Amino acid sequence: MSVFGPVVKIHPVVLASICDSYERRNEGASRVIGTILGTIDKHSIEVTNCFSVPHNESEDEVAVDMEFAKNMYELHKRVSPTEVIIGWYATGFDITEHSVLIHEYYSREATNPIHLTVDTALQSGKMNIRAYVSAQMGVPGKTVGVMFTPLSVKYIYYDTERIGVDLLQRTRVTPSRTKGLTSDLSQVGSAASRIQDMLTTVLAYIEDVLSGKVTADNSVGRFLMDLVNKVPTITAEDFENMLNSNINDLLMVTYLSNLTQAQIALNEKLVLL
Repeated sequence: MSVFGPVVKIHPVVLASICDSYERRNEGASRVIGTILGTIDKHSIEVTNCFSVPHNESEDEVAVDMEFAKNMYELHKRVSPTEVIIGWYATGFDITEHSVLIHEYYSREATNPIHLTVDTALQSGKMNIRAYVSAQMGVPGKTVGVMFTPLSVKYIYYDTERIGVDLLQRTRVTPSRTKGLTSDLSQVGSAASRIQDMLTTVLAYIEDVLSGKVTADNSVGRFLMDLVNKVPTITAEDFENMLNSNINDLLMVTYLSNLTQAQIALNEKLVLL
């Protein structure tokens, strides 16, 4: 849903941590809550980390371990000093009355904090992820309430996170729902195969445009031109020599690494004699 306000950019590691906390929740707990960390600029809020916070709630009251939340944040600052508290998360589909009370606490820890909800129970058939900011509403001098306004949510990732996401996606098609890590050489082969498939698609599109089967698109042409300009001008012979040289270096490093491991294992056996 497109709404006004900053865009909330969420990294996969945050969602994985929230789901893990929900699976490990205490017996009888209907939901889990926690602090979300990240960075803020003028146009976006980037959520890069989070941690769960113990809490108990009933129909009449809610209790949150604020001391635990403060200690965890102090530990996180030692590892990632650039990450600050930007709000809190809760599993579930709706915003409850207790959410208002918890949000008041985080309003003291962060300026205009965001509230992230993750539907881990899949009530709507999928894991809906929503972000909100609060605003006071009511008659001045009279009863004042809180209104939660939705924000736009976008999913982003670093290159290292993309590897993990791709691996998790491959587990969906395996009967055991598990997938082992592949070797570096296999990953290179898979990447080369994907590039070859994409190049085949691009060449087929170009041939269709030249033959008149497909109408030319200026935006696609500009993307292709940028792609061609990024490829360095190098002869096939020079490229082959450079590739062979890098492969030889890699094989040499691998050989030395295996030799070192063998020597360490031999020394351990000699010490035990």
